[in-house]
Amino acid sequence: MKEIKAYIKRHKLDDVTLALRNVKKLTGMSVVDVRGFGRSRKKESSTGDSDEFIDYVPHVKIEIVCHDELADEIVSMIEKKAHTGLHGDGKVYVTNVETSIRIETGERGEGAV
Repeated sequence: MKEIKAYIKRHKLDDVTLALRNVKKLTGMSVVDVRGFGRSRKKESSTGDSDEFIDYVPHVKIEIVCHDELADEIVSMIEKKAHTGLHGDGKVYVTNVETSIRIETGERGEGAV
């Protein structure tokens, strides 16, 4: 199983969601409003302390846990639909998931996804 975390611009969420609804065997996704900064958002303060930041940038985070064979298709779709060509389009991270548990039934493993 894979976990996919994608940080995208808010206005691209509908495009990404509509595309992901067409992925067969995708069992769902979660969306969280987040804010953060990238490399270009830092500034030097007058005291030389680089821990001061301009403004956090609002994004949404999409979280998906899926079967291994779906990961490439999902990531490609997110890349395509979230792309604007402008600075700060976002990031996608893919990690391995050791196990999953469906709380309702106690089912474990890939069947619980």
